[in-house]
Amino acid sequence: QVQLVESGGGLVQAGGSLRLSCAASGRAFSTLAMGWFRQAPGKVREFVGAISRSGGSTYYSDSVKGRFTISRDNAKNTVYLQMGGLKPEDTAVYYCAADRSGLGSDVRRYDYWGQGTQVTVSS
Repeated sequence: QVQLVESGGGLVQAGGSLRLSCAASGRAFSTLAMGWFRQAPGKVREFVGAISRSGGSTYYSDSVKGRFTISRDNAKNTVYLQMGGLKPEDTAVYYCAADRSGLGSDVRRYDYWGQGTQVTVSS
């Protein structure tokens, strides 16, 4: 089992920045690929980005590419989502998730999920 706890959400003005953190426990963190997803009211959960076990590979959805950066610190069992150039359409609950099998964007492949943290971007 893996427990994931997100933090760092909040209210920010358009154009601003925010960093989310996701702390993991319960399984060797370095064996897990990690992903970030988000879900706005009335919409399906969508992929934001993911990072490989070592942190050497990342990829992002087109909607956040160039504005968001994922990183991880395996010594601290934590993955981060640095968000910049925020837009009102980035408003959502953000979730981190862990994938035992490797790097991917499909929500169905992720085995463990955090409870989510709200990000609200005002215009």
